[in-house]
Amino acid sequence: MKKVFFAVVPVYLLFINAYTQQPRVRKNIPDLSQALTISLDSSESRYIRFTVTNQIWIRFNQSNPGTLIADIPKPYTFDIGIRRLRLQMIGQVSERFFVYFQFGINNFNNLSPRKLGDFFHDAVVEFTPWKRHITLGAGLTGWTGYSRYSSPAVASTMMYDAPIFEQGTNDANDQFLRKLSVYMKGKFGKMDYRIILSNPFLASTSPIFDPNISQYANFTSKGSSLQVGGYFQYQFLEEESNQLPYTVGTYHGKKNVLNVGAGFQYQPDAMWSLANGSDTVFHDMKIFAGDLFYDAPLGDKKDMALSIYLAYTNYNFGPGYLREVGIMNPGQAVDPALASLNGTGNAYPMIGTGHTVFAQAGWMMPPHWFKSKVFTMMPYAGVQTSLWERLIDPMVTVDSGINFLFEGHRYKISLNYQNRPIFDATSFQQIQRNSSVILHLQIAI
Repeated sequence: MKKVFFAVVPVYLLFINAYTQQPRVRKNIPDLSQALTISLDSSESRYIRFTVTNQIWIRFNQSNPGTLIADIPKPYTFDIGIRRLRLQMIGQVSERFFVYFQFGINNFNNLSPRKLGDFFHDAVVEFTPWKRHITLGAGLTGWTGYSRYSSPAVASTMMYDAPIFEQGTNDANDQFLRKLSVYMKGKFGKMDYRIILSNPFLASTSPIFDPNISQYANFTSKGSSLQVGGYFQYQFLEEESNQLPYTVGTYHGKKNVLNVGAGFQYQPDAMWSLANGSDTVFHDMKIFAGDLFYDAPLGDKKDMALSIYLAYTNYNFGPGYLREVGIMNPGQAVDPALASLNGTGNAYPMIGTGHTVFAQAGWMMPPHWFKSKVFTMMPYAGVQTSLWERLIDPMVTVDSGINFLFEGHRYKISLNYQNRPIFDATSFQQIQRNSSVILHLQIAI
């Protein structure tokens, strides 16, 4: 992996060289948000707006032990995939009514079923009885509780991807974090809030559902209880928009933001396990989190930016719950004789019962260093440290990389190096560490 990592370093130099040779004259930049907006009245207060986001991953991965593709051992994999393709419609159709839908695909690579996977992520209607303070909404939605990146704005992430562990029930009893819900949101002074009542999907209809009951908790096929959640943040400096549920990863110095937040998610009898080898016991799902987000311009010219995010999460899914997640997994199966706890491909124990501390930070360089008005770079790093109840050793995953920003988030290339732990399936101890290199390509307009 070291050879691979150092082989991609010249990519940095190519971008630097290309943009230090650019002329200093600023070119006209079209306002594409206006081009994709249809005004419904002369004041432009009523409108329908469309957005498009496409994210492509080119990835080299050091496989988990025993990884197979078409029954052939694959100690390393190379794949190209669509991490996300999203089409959105945002409609402020009257002073009090708002409509929003999002359609797209996630995690499509060469192992995916062909001609399948497109679905509606969101479809909501909102009514605002008390402007700014109370908005009521319902539908299939990403309005959810407990932390900032439980609903991330994926086109504006600071790293190559969002901290997915904050979506603790992703596809277990929701649909890529979305649920059929009613919600209330708004602002009172500096306090921004969201409160949600959800009707989760049956876990038994999920592609990751495990019908086997063991001493370790898992989602139950009998679960039909409602879920409640909320997230509350105090915005000390500039105010953030709450038109959509999705929270920005970084503003690249366009805002001066300092938020402290806390939230929860609760569902009774969402989990089950076996006690005494034969007795079925149900467990409540209880999640609590607190976080801090700081994103601000730096320097006399305010042309640099610093972004910091810190989060603590307490997951209680019942005794010993553990979920191995491999994003757009490049592995297909695993040889049982060689299998680790992680499973195939790039999976690792991302979510479980226990405690997690997450930190990420990034620094945007001033564009004039590159003799440009629109191009700059933003190195970053992120660390997830989890003490999962079932594991003997801490689960520590490290990401580091750099963003090449051509017009902020609109045109972006990210180069990321990830190092993840591998755990023994019997002793639950860490036995080695594997790595991956991801080139993330994005257009978001």
